[in-house]
Amino acid sequence: MSIFSEDATKILEKRYLLKDPAGRLIETPEQMLYRVARTAAAAEGKKDRAYWEEKFYKIMADKRFLPNSPALANAGRAKGQLAACFVLPVPDSIEGIFETMKRAALIHKTGGGTGFSFSGIRPKDDVVSSTGGVASGPVPFIAAYNCATDAIKQGGMRRGANMAVLDYWHPDIMEFISSKEQEGALANFNISVGADRKFMAEVERDGEIEFLNPRTGRPAGKKVRAGEIMDAIASAAWANGEPGILFFDHINHTNSVPGCGPIRATNPCGEQPLQDYESCNLGSLNLLAYLKPLGSNRSGTPESGKNGINFTERIDWGLLGQDITTAVRFLDNIIDVNYYVFPETEEITLGNRKIGLGVMGFADLLIELGIPYASEESLQVIEGVMSFIGERARTASALLGREKGSFPNIKKSIYRDREMRNATVTTIAPTGTLSMLADTSSGIEPLFGLSYIKEVLEGKQFAMTNRRFEAVARERGFWSEALQDEIGKKGSLGGIEGIPEDVRGVFATAFEIPAEWHVRIQAAFQKYVDNAVSKTVNFPHEAGTGDVRSVYMLAWKLGCKGITIYRTGSRINQVLRFKAKDRINGETPGDCRDCQG
Repeated sequence: MSIFSEDATKILEKRYLLKDPAGRLIETPEQMLYRVARTAAAAEGKKDRAYWEEKFYKIMADKRFLPNSPALANAGRAKGQLAACFVLPVPDSIEGIFETMKRAALIHKTGGGTGFSFSGIRPKDDVVSSTGGVASGPVPFIAAYNCATDAIKQGGMRRGANMAVLDYWHPDIMEFISSKEQEGALANFNISVGADRKFMAEVERDGEIEFLNPRTGRPAGKKVRAGEIMDAIASAAWANGEPGILFFDHINHTNSVPGCGPIRATNPCGEQPLQDYESCNLGSLNLLAYLKPLGSNRSGTPESGKNGINFTERIDWGLLGQDITTAVRFLDNIIDVNYYVFPETEEITLGNRKIGLGVMGFADLLIELGIPYASEESLQVIEGVMSFIGERARTASALLGREKGSFPNIKKSIYRDREMRNATVTTIAPTGTLSMLADTSSGIEPLFGLSYIKEVLEGKQFAMTNRRFEAVARERGFWSEALQDEIGKKGSLGGIEGIPEDVRGVFATAFEIPAEWHVRIQAAFQKYVDNAVSKTVNFPHEAGTGDVRSVYMLAWKLGCKGITIYRTGSRINQVLRFKAKDRINGETPGDCRDCQG
């Protein structure tokens, strides 16, 4: 019997399990985990490999930790590329632009995602001295990259994913902001405007921004109100969810290796800022796996929170601490056994040895504790859990530095006077697919809805209700088939009578949670994360552009490194919908925000 659920096993069979040349499966899920564990343990000395293989297998088989998708799919293969996140530079030349495009295609082939800053490309209508013509600007080249990505299916696991960044001072910024205005445009890209303290300060005081020509580094001869740029960003995001904003002042203020230069771009989902050519492998701890049972109450009803149970008593801190140490070692080993597609990537990845340990199942953890997502108690959970994870992860890296040696670029880093194996250790990724395998909620997001579609044989579909809500409703005595049908239509508890208020608060869905609370949750996690945090601020359909603008300002003031919003119904083809009958299975053109599983 498989350790994974039926649905998770189907995902594994489609994306991760090894197949023979005829496409027939040649391994089980358990064999896959041993393949991954054996690969990671190969970085250890011969006498220790069997021990660590078993430790790595156990933490994955118990679904307490899972690494990023490329590691699951490619470990043990010839030329096994195991990292999820890459950033590549885009030079201001035709030769350089298309060389980077080729490299991105090779990365996508292995299952990795790529981020680029296009800010160095000269603006539209600028001079091209070699030909006597004029430049097309960065946006047409982004479109060319998008077409190239269409031709590459990422390692058979998922379609190609990219992040395009353009800084606010670039003369083509308005064209960039509106580049995804038409639904389906640049479907393989997320786009983000690069911002900083100067820009945000000018927005606040309604000042002006002077455009710069990246070819010359001098003013381009045009100024614009910073508020006009911000209004354009808010309007475009309100209409279609993009662009996001990356706050490079916060990103570079916490750049752990400033001697390697400033960071200008991130991976596709924004949680991994990286140097040019750098790669990083990620993994996530399933927070729900560390929750100890509360007496005989295994359903996780809101009664536990209402009765004043201290969440610290419910967390198995000993097991969590042990697993953090194991997971850090696993991710560090992946750096050594990885196949590097390019020598530049190998050099800087081995030089900095960045890893990104994060979490999934946060919403489910709160539900089991009986704590509403949008609450001060929720922030206290983040404070306790994430500070513990961050501290233990850094301690584990320091011990590894003592055992195996510090990362080579440590003299260029903030750790120059101590031992440290990894320049960064923590990241919060979206964990779209991983959370399905672990049977828990995605990353740190709240529940999207309380109902979903269950596919069975012969094309039959059944509307299913969140099993934790159903358990609570049965225990509290208000469950009925009529309630199940109503939730199936609405997707949430909004407007449904007869639901106790404490239950309604604990099971609030993403669009019922005030936008301010989405940002506060993200900022609370960011406080204890080395890299960045993947999180979407969900707005109800009736939200206005002013609401979006306010969230951008709040995210910057609270120290977030980036922000992404989505207003429900702003896309015809959105990946998830409230009504169960409208639920779309799989990925949809126009949204690759959750493709780093």
